[in-house]
Amino acid sequence: MAGNATKANTETIPADGLRVRPLESSDLEAVVALDQALSGHGRDDFFARRLDHAARDRAAFAAFAAERHGRLAGFVFARIYEGEFGVIDSEAALDAIGVDRASGHGVGRVLLEHLATHLSARGIGELATQVEWTDHVLLGFFARGGFALAPRIVLERASGDPLPAIGVPVARAATGANETGADEIDYGRAPGEDFQSLAHDRFPVRSMTRDDLEAVVALDRRITRRSRPAYYARKLDEAFDLSAVRMSLVAEIDRQPAGFVMARVDFGEFGHTEPEAVMDTIGVDPRYGHKGVAAALLSQLVANLGALRCEALRTEVSWNHFGLLSFLDRMGFRPHRRLALRLALR
Repeated sequence: MAGNATKANTETIPADGLRVRPLESSDLEAVVALDQALSGHGRDDFFARRLDHAARDRAAFAAFAAERHGRLAGFVFARIYEGEFGVIDSEAALDAIGVDRASGHGVGRVLLEHLATHLSARGIGELATQVEWTDHVLLGFFARGGFALAPRIVLERASGDPLPAIGVPVARAATGANETGADEIDYGRAPGEDFQSLAHDRFPVRSMTRDDLEAVVALDRRITRRSRPAYYARKLDEAFDLSAVRMSLVAEIDRQPAGFVMARVDFGEFGHTEPEAVMDTIGVDPRYGHKGVAAALLSQLVANLGALRCEALRTEVSWNHFGLLSFLDRMGFRPHRRLALRLALR
């Protein structure tokens, strides 16, 4: 079964001899072979990046292998995050799981239970994932494991779709996919302004660099009233080391950062077998509300994706964040065929 998806302190050895242990870099070949046998696609780069990053930053991942008689019987990857998609508390995203069909029943359940116990011990309150709504086998597996529908909507826009030539909605404390709730958000339109001219003429939009960390943290502090330097340091590490393609951008006004978007192009997350972009954090300085900064960032991001021939841009939004949903609707986002699921760990 192929799924959508730190080292443990102990190993699990059930009565039937199935052993659960931390996944290591040396497991790469076996993981890739098992995943390819299940999905019919090779995701060598995806798993190589995941294992390499997990080896360097144990706190950012939880990854386990199940083996029987020295042979890989299954694996599971979960990424620890704080702040993506507007989430405030630390959570985990299960973005890859696979079980060798010849290993018998129960391997996936054992892996999931071990992962949940490990995450709970680390103070993680929720495990999230995404599943195609037509994948009834995987949906059934997660349902039996205690997962339920999350109060979130997965949205997507095709990168090749034309951008709307409409007034540009911008938040007074703009948050894009990263909804903070720190201030009342106004996504009201600025009539008469053209989307494309705002994106390419009024605001310089450039690639984010590691040197932007301090400015991004300060901007986020003005939006959320929280200081999260460790979170953004980790996000920059992911952008430069984990993602297959770096897509994070900064918009400037008077040569000062006025907004940013953090996005990545990945191949393999949540069982997906085609490259796609994920937008998980976008923020606009409250001092530059109603200027079109958020739309300018999205415009440049979509243009870059088109140049890379990446077909889609995906994000998640709370179901009741109506201002943000309206904004993304005007920017061409539509509900995706995936369902967002969650498992409460406490």
